[in-house]
Amino acid sequence: MAANNFQKCLTVILQQEGGFVNNPKDPGGMTNLGVTKTTWEAYVGHTVDEATMRSLTPLMVAPLYQKNFWNKLNCEALPAGLDLCVFDFAVNAGPNRPVKFLQQMVGVAQDGILGPKTLATINSYVQTHGTVGTVHDFQNLRRAFYRSLPTFVTFGETWLRRLNEVEAIAIKM
Repeated sequence: MAANNFQKCLTVILQQEGGFVNNPKDPGGMTNLGVTKTTWEAYVGHTVDEATMRSLTPLMVAPLYQKNFWNKLNCEALPAGLDLCVFDFAVNAGPNRPVKFLQQMVGVAQDGILGPKTLATINSYVQTHGTVGTVHDFQNLRRAFYRSLPTFVTFGETWLRRLNEVEAIAIKM
């Protein structure tokens, strides 16, 4: 499918995520470059303090993003643009949800695994709907999901802005 888009997609993700935040209304808690404290601790295998979280750099978090999101979701097998949307949704809402949304969109069992059957069905869907149509359809499922969350009142405007910006970039890919 797409040439290796990981670095290009990661650049978009990091721009969307920004730097250090610790919003008490955010269930993710302390976060830097989109990486929560809990996720970073699991990745490095030990607890970390706020100073460590503040010191994260794109170079430090890139391997985590590649292993825990890009590779885990098999984004490399997706068409350019759709790979970005799936990757972005995984970073924003957890790595299992995007594959289930893809599976819902194309009408296969929602097991959360982007395996050969799902990929073949996605390829057929893209042939029928085009890459741009597929990106729009996926992003519309995301919109509905965000609107259903109780925290939409607090974070919804930011989520939808991000979603729209990512969608525009994805369509150009």
